[in-house]
Amino acid sequence: MIESSVSSEAHSIDTYGNGNGNGIGYGKTILFGEHFVVYGLPAIAAALTDYTKATVEIGTEGLTFIDNRPETPGYKETKRDEIQRQLNALLKHFKIDTKINPIKITLSGNLVCASGIGASAALAASISRALNQLLDLNMTDEQINGAAYIAEEAGSGTPSGIDNTCAVFGGLITFEKNLHGGLNKIERMKIKQSVEIVLANSGITQETKIVVKDVKILKDKNPEMVEKVFENYKNVFHSALPALENGNWKILGELMNKNHELLQEITVSCKELDKMQKIALEANAFGAKLTGTGRGGLMLILTPGEELQQNVANSLENVGFNCKKTKIGGD
Repeated sequence: MIESSVSSEAHSIDTYGNGNGNGIGYGKTILFGEHFVVYGLPAIAAALTDYTKATVEIGTEGLTFIDNRPETPGYKETKRDEIQRQLNALLKHFKIDTKINPIKITLSGNLVCASGIGASAALAASISRALNQLLDLNMTDEQINGAAYIAEEAGSGTPSGIDNTCAVFGGLITFEKNLHGGLNKIERMKIKQSVEIVLANSGITQETKIVVKDVKILKDKNPEMVEKVFENYKNVFHSALPALENGNWKILGELMNKNHELLQEITVSCKELDKMQKIALEANAFGAKLTGTGRGGLMLILTPGEELQQNVANSLENVGFNCKKTKIGGD
């Protein structure tokens, strides 16, 4: 997965074209399997149409990094060290010595940075694509994905690989991490019809690395409990596949609620997320669960039909939670 066409020699940026490169990386939402996917369990994820755009060009001194992405207040500050680790890893991977070849990276786009939406992976994918263009490397999507994974690994420690895969490839996928270091199992999914969802923002940002580490500590301390949660999740996943493919939204919503309960058991929910779920279900949402890192970030809410989608969004916005109305699936 992490092979690329990057040579072993340092690159001289000013020898390539006009010294500019651009790339995008998509946001994502995980329908089933966050945290469980780290331990080799299968997951379902959908890329969003919202994206981060990276522009790279010759700089004046060292690394200049300009982050113009929209954000949940405090996101960039909370993620500052994680972002720096990602940037360092990408420059190392692409063999760019900024002392010799200063570089300027500017981020923009319409993906609002928040925990749970794949913002860090969108950053990694967009910069990888832009550097590939700048350096004229002709990397494949698989190689771009490998570079993005390296940046994610530097940023969050032990990523599953699902976020960067969505960021690079887009669409709806099933994903299973190869714990032995080989290629991950990635399969594209097609569903009969798209469905409306609401992504509600808790306004809380967490550093992925810390939450992932806490789950590992819990697993080490109480392996029997966590293994039972894992087994219950496998049943959820295998029931969710046909429900999603066939558009059985009632069953899918019930399974999302169950997935959220399992995430609560491994301590990655919080009172704000649980409150959002309660409000959404009381407004007749079919199901709701945290998506992504947890302990803040986003709540994914299944709301088939534009009227239900609007009603649920209104219920959450009336108590102060920002919402994004969008769809998953379809062409």
